[in-house]
Amino acid sequence: MRGLIEFTNYCKNDCYYCGLRRGNQRISRYRLTPEQIMECCAAGYSLGFRTFVLQGGEDPWFTDEKIAYLVKQIKAEYPDCALTLSVGEKGYETYKLWFDAGADRYLLRHETADVCHYASLHPPAMRAEHRQQCLRNLKAIGYQTGCGIMVGAPYQTTEHIARDLEFMYGLQPEMVGIGPFIPHHDTPFGDRPAGTLEQTLLLLSMVRLMLPEVLLPATTALGTIKDNGRELGVLAGANVVMPNLSPLDVRKKYMLYDNKISTGLEAAANIKELRKRMASVGYEIVTGRGDHRSRNI
Repeated sequence: MRGLIEFTNYCKNDCYYCGLRRGNQRISRYRLTPEQIMECCAAGYSLGFRTFVLQGGEDPWFTDEKIAYLVKQIKAEYPDCALTLSVGEKGYETYKLWFDAGADRYLLRHETADVCHYASLHPPAMRAEHRQQCLRNLKAIGYQTGCGIMVGAPYQTTEHIARDLEFMYGLQPEMVGIGPFIPHHDTPFGDRPAGTLEQTLLLLSMVRLMLPEVLLPATTALGTIKDNGRELGVLAGANVVMPNLSPLDVRKKYMLYDNKISTGLEAAANIKELRKRMASVGYEIVTGRGDHRSRNI
């Protein structure tokens, strides 16, 4: 169980599939203050969370030094907790700065391992090679590193997915994030069909078999396309859930895709209901740090 804190929905990038994209002028932007972020951690800690995930767009206001400050503050206050960052593509030195400040894990979906497919989903300034190098840098520094894909993304083929699986196996990540593509109406892909539950569950199962020890979330997107999607994800091989610790008044503003669930089961305060639903499929929630088994921490 990880406590997700979506601390900014500003982003300098213009990815064609994302509701947070720079070109979306209709979104209501926000940034949490350091004090608000610490309040989220305090609430999460009292609920039993021992991993916090700081996730946001690539927001230039949050400089490398500000992120390092946040990491140090959280780790000083909660030394028994793990901290995951998910704030996009940065240079080696920036990743090292944050690791030295105390960050334990880093999530950066590679989206697609195919260079041409990547170019069809992103503006020309963004390159698949750079994103993949970021992941290699994260591994080299010592992060527990997470990659991943959108299932059913525009222009995706079976060959693309095969290359993604090959890339994942070569990287040997500690975490893999797989969820269905869901369109956002204020993006160039707003009229594209969503990825399917069936294909997402199939790929979760394949990744579990290919990387037996990997940390594999049952994502919010999975719960968005079907009410019991996360339970089905766990039955297919997922072993991580990430309830939301963000303040209630900003959850609907972090809208990566249409109809993203922002109240109810995904909310961290509803742990009792989450336990009940996981118990219904034969699982129980663990409140430890949940490190990859290769780490003796």
